[in-house]
This record gives sequence, structure tokens and C-alpha cells, in this order.
Amino acid sequence: MGEALIDFEHVGCSYGDVPVVEDVVFGISETDFVGIVGPSGSGKTTVLRALIGTLPVSYGRIERRRDLRFGFVPQIEAVDWNFPATVRDVVTMSIDRPRFRRPSDALVARVDGVLGRLGLDGLHERHIRELSGGQQQRVFLARALVQQPDLLVLDEPAGGVDVATRHEILHLLAELHQSGIAIVLTTHDINGLAAHLPRLICFNRTVVADGPPGQVLHPYVLERTYGAPMEVLQHGGMPVVLEPRGHRQHGIGGAAS
Repeated sequence: MGEALIDFEHVGCSYGDVPVVEDVVFGISETDFVGIVGPSGSGKTTVLRALIGTLPVSYGRIERRRDLRFGFVPQIEAVDWNFPATVRDVVTMSIDRPRFRRPSDALVARVDGVLGRLGLDGLHERHIRELSGGQQQRVFLARALVQQPDLLVLDEPAGGVDVATRHEILHLLAELHQSGIAIVLTTHDINGLAAHLPRLICFNRTVVADGPPGQVLHPYVLERTYGAPMEVLQHGGMPVVLEPRGHRQHGIGGAAS
């Protein structure tokens, strides 16, 4: 299992007087690679915000390892791509340092090392809006990784990208996990992304099920999560979720890959 990094202990969160998630219980260890799946509006992003500490809990408690370092990757659709910044600027600005002071040579070397690790050599001075979707996602991964995190937190990392880029992101995250970084992410893409992860949390305002894809991607669990009956087939030893006609709004994702 590895050492515990995060524990949600019967946590609830609200926006104003409106409860969004209720009685949430789960944990993340240093060896975990976890996907949180559920319909739009189910509270997945709220859980991530509570996890990294940018949203206070209404009740319950979140226990974090004392020296835990986070790296957060937001949804790239929420980024202002017209902001006048280069690839190196975007990554460097994530590191705390005195304002208006030129980055040190050591800091520049650290940033460039992370960019090289993610295959972004030669793009340091490119404007972020000039990059492909996969390259943009790698820049924001670099922004998180330069923090030297123990836990990488990603909100819909495959949102709005094509199949090839989704595969690229999945393989990159698997490599980062193998290097010793714990990962937790949210996704709508069950077949293309979530089914390939070691552990899934099916979520709709609270945890519906938690375990390996072969265990939790079950018609009963999915109906409780998405509010509609769904069929699950096996393809190449992996579960494939079939979304019923008339319920495309759930965004189950592409075919098995």
C-alpha cells in the first residue's frame, strides 16, 4: 500500500449554503495512481480543490502527511492562452521567489531539466498559444513537476484532446508514476483513460465504489454513479462501458484502446 499521503474522513463541502459533496471517505497512498470518474456536476473538481487545500471543508477532516508537496494541473480549457508568456515563463512563474527578481541560473536549469524530461526541448521561448494540445498539457505538467511533488493532482487531463494526445498523456503519466510520483486525476473518459488505471473511484456527490476497474466498472455501480443503466463488456481482458442511446451527456469516452 505504501505510506498514506491523504485521508478524507467523512468530508462534506459546500458553496455558500449549497452542499456539493457529502460524507466522502477515501485515502491516497504514495504508491497510488487513481482516477475519479462521475458525471458532470458530481463534485469531482470540488474534491480536488478540497484535497489540495484551496476549498475548506464544511465538516469532517482531511489528514495530509506533514511534509506533503502537491503539483496541480488544471483543466487546460480554463487557461487564458492569450496571456503573453513563453513556455519557460509559464513554468518558472510557478516557483515562489522574490517578485521582479531575475530567475537564478540554478532555477533556469531546473526548469529546463523538467521541460527536457517531458520532451519540450527547443520550445522554451515559444508562446504557449502556439503549441499543440498535447504540448500545452505537457507545459502544465512541467509547471506542476518543477515543484518536485509527492502527489500530482490533475483535473481532466485528457479533456478536449484527440485520441493520439490522450494516449500520449496516459503513457506519460504512467512513466511519472513509475518514477515514484503518486497521481490522482478526474476524468470523463472511462474507456479511453480510466479503465487503464490501477484504481478507480466512482463518484457522485460521495464515493459510490472504490477499487480496480474490473471490480468497480460494473452495471450496478455505474447506474448508481450516472443515474442510467449501462452495459459492460469485456474486450482484451478489459471492461468496456457502453453508454445507452439518449444518454450521451454522460461523456463516457472513446472505445477501448
